[in-house]
Amino acid sequence: MSLAREPHACTAIGVVRTPFSDPTATPIQAVFSTVRGTVEVYPEFRDGLSALAEFSHIILIYRFHRAASEELAERPLIDGAKPHGIFATRHFNRPNRLGVSVVRLAGIDGTTLAVEGVDLLDGTPVLDIKPYIPDFDCVPDATSGWVTPQHVGQIRRQSASF
Repeated sequence: MSLAREPHACTAIGVVRTPFSDPTATPIQAVFSTVRGTVEVYPEFRDGLSALAEFSHIILIYRFHRAASEELAERPLIDGAKPHGIFATRHFNRPNRLGVSVVRLAGIDGTTLAVEGVDLLDGTPVLDIKPYIPDFDCVPDATSGWVTPQHVGQIRRQSASF
């Protein structure tokens, strides 16, 4: 087996606290959420938070701990008439069950990060935190594949209740 195909272990660095316990009643994308939550970073990772407060937004990398399975094709959660390859979706039933959300960093108190725009279930394990840097993370001429403006509109409307 090649090194790239060997199992790779990850250790959670913290946990997300949100008001969401029901996967069907959770915002679908962080960008459309105004909900507040916290990221409780474990004490042994405290020093890693140095200078993070200077950023307005952070990228959370986490594990979909309540995903039902790992699939190679799934129907999108909104407007999902046709399945797509899992790597062409943001569905949670994916190999390794990894997710990414960009949230606004509202403040840091010790090892607790106050965040806005959460779209995660309470208790979601956080594997990493990265600063969102617009010059690195925003690609103005990117294309959206099968994701149409109508699809985005449906997600935006559904998320308006959060």
